[in-house]
Amino acid sequence: MDSSGFNVLIAAHKCMSDAHRWLRLADPQASELRLIELVGLDQVIACHPTVDQALTAWPTPRYPASP
Repeated sequence: MDSSGFNVLIAAHKCMSDAHRWLRLADPQASELRLIELVGLDQVIACHPTVDQALTAWPTPRYPASP
């Protein structure tokens, strides 16, 4: 992953946040997860080891629910 990959994740997160939705990553490869953690993106986009854990993680979004 390079800056282009990070830009895609940030743009997707912004798009989802603007729509009052959430974005979570499921089962990122170890090398990708390490880079995500190094740049601090894991503080913005939650990373989970499995799809099921990503879908059932609590709490849900950190921003207000849509009206």
